Amino acid sequence: MKVLLSFFFFTFILLAQSDTNETNKTLNTVDDVKILYMHYDDIPKRIIKGEIFSVTLRVLSTESDFYELNYIFENARGVKVLNEIPFREEKGKFYYDTFHFLAQSTGARLPDFKAYITSFDGTEHRPTTLEGQNINVVALNPRKNFSNIVANAFELEEYKTTSYDSNHNIVVFVATAYNSDISAFHLQNVFKQGVESLTNDIEESRITYFIIIQKEIENFKFSYFNLLDNKFKTIKIPIIVSDDSVTTQTDLKPKDQSREKLKMLVAIAVALILLIIIVWSKKYIYTFLLIFPIAYAMYTYTPSTEVCIRPDTNIYLLPVKNGTIFETTQGVTYLMKEGSIKNYTKVKLQENKIGWIKHENLCSY
Repeated sequence: MKVLLSFFFFTFILLAQSDTNETNKTLNTVDDVKILYMHYDDIPKRIIKGEIFSVTLRVLSTESDFYELNYIFENARGVKVLNEIPFREEKGKFYYDTFHFLAQSTGARLPDFKAYITSFDGTEHRPTTLEGQNINVVALNPRKNFSNIVANAFELEEYKTTSYDSNHNIVVFVATAYNSDISAFHLQNVFKQGVESLTNDIEESRITYFIIIQKEIENFKFSYFNLLDNKFKTIKIPIIVSDDSVTTQTDLKPKDQSREKLKMLVAIAVALILLIIIVWSKKYIYTFLLIFPIAYAMYTYTPSTEVCIRPDTNIYLLPVKNGTIFETTQGVTYLMKEGSIKNYTKVKLQENKIGWIKHENLCSY
C-alpha cells in the first residue's frame, strides 16, 4: 500500500513539473518572438578617408503600435557615428532610417546595428541585430597645402588681412563647407593658426579661422578634396593688407600715433594762420572760425589711455567667443587702450601687436 501511494505521489510531482516547464516554454516563446526585420537599403561602395557618408536601413516591425524604435551600435572600426538618432522616412510598412558616419581610417567596418522597440508601457522587446559590414575606405595622396577637408564643396565667404608684426600678416577668413567635418581644417607651413568660431553640421558647416603668415606671401593657397568632382581644388586668398574693419570685427592694427600728431600740427597751423589774418585785418568778428581747427587739434591730440587689467586675465587674439589666447597676465598689468568693440577692449602689446581683453577683466569693473 505504501509503495502504491509513493508511486502516485511521485507521478503527481512529475506531472506538475511537466506543466510548469510547458508553461515557461510557452512564455519564453512569446518573449522570443522576432518583431523587427532589418536589411541594408543603401550602403556606399567606396569612401574617401575623412568623408562623411550615409547608410540607410530598411526596417519592418510586426508591431504597428509602439512608443519608439531605438538603436545600439557595437563593434565599429575606423568610423564615427555622427547621428545616433536616425533621419527617418516612412514608406508603407517600412521605416527607412539613415545614419551618417565619418570615415576615420582605412580597413573600416560599420557597427552592428542592434535595434529594439519600446512599448508605451515601457516594455523593451527582443532586439534584432544587423551585422556590420566592412567598407572600402581609400586614403588620399594629398598635396603639401592640403587642408584636411573632404567635402562636396568648400566656399570662402569673406577674408581680411592685417599687419601682425614687422615680419608677419594675419589673415582672418570665414568659410562654409558642405557634407564635411570642418573641424578637421588644418594648414601646413604657417607661423600660427587657430579656430575662432565653428559650427559643425552634417549638411552645412561654417568656420572662422585665422592664419599668421610671412609678409612676403602675396597669394595664400590651400587645397581641399571635392567629392562631387572627385579631385583636389585650390582656394586662393589674395593678400591685401587693409586697415578697414570687416564683418568679423577684427580691427587688429594699432593706431598710428605719428599720423595723428601730423594731423594735429596741420590743424594748429591752420588756426595760427587764421589768427594772423584776423588780427592783421582787425575783423575780429571771424574769431569764431578758430573754433574748428582748435577743436580738431584737441580731438586728435587725445592720446591712448592706459587701462588696468586684473591678474590671471586672458588676452585674446580676436574679440570673439572662445578666441585664441595670446597670453595670460601674471599680476596687475597696465596697457595702452586702443579702442573697444562690444564686450572687449583693444590693448597694445609689445612690438605693436594688438590683443583684446574682456571688459569684466578690467580693474575698474
